[in-house]
Amino acid sequence: MGNSKSGSLSKEILEELQLNTKFTEEELCAWYQSFLKDCPSGRITRQQFQSIYAKFFPDSDPKAYAEHVFRSFDANSDGTLDFKEYITALHMTTAGKPSQKLEWAFSLYDVDGNGAISKSEVLEIVMAIFKMINPEDVKHLPDDENTPEKRAQKIWGFFGKKDEDKLTEEEFIEGTLANKEILRLIQFEPQKVKERLKEKEKNP
Repeated sequence: MGNSKSGSLSKEILEELQLNTKFTEEELCAWYQSFLKDCPSGRITRQQFQSIYAKFFPDSDPKAYAEHVFRSFDANSDGTLDFKEYITALHMTTAGKPSQKLEWAFSLYDVDGNGAISKSEVLEIVMAIFKMINPEDVKHLPDDENTPEKRAQKIWGFFGKKDEDKLTEEEFIEGTLANKEILRLIQFEPQKVKERLKEKEKNP
């Protein structure tokens, strides 16, 4: 990344990001300038990522969830994200294709990165999601999913797994594509993320 500190985005990265995301060239260049302003080194740390995420959710506590999102996109595990990893994260969490989103969701839930998901890992992510849900909204959730423990149990039950079983990526993606209820339960409302992104585009 020899040009990571320069003011312009390399043609290769620009073309790759346009191909793999919904963002236009103008949007990507604007994001890049904003990224460099916040991160002059051309890389974003876990703490900076959490701060940016917190701006999207000022009335909740997204720190734990942001940390898991960061981990899932830190492709080379060096504790930072470059611009490409950062934009991929933004795109995947707000506008990716269902299959792409589920591949990402699997890596999000696979907390220890061993290629399989356990029930305790599901609970860990669901607990992070609950910290982002407005307490008023929690009151309106059905009785069998109004706590992290109940929601994790419901998800695990849909997959037909015993408590000590593991879930492979293939089982996770196939099961979720076949059951919209699982999809609803495993994610933080992406519509709310989209709305906040649009608000920030209008009022940066």
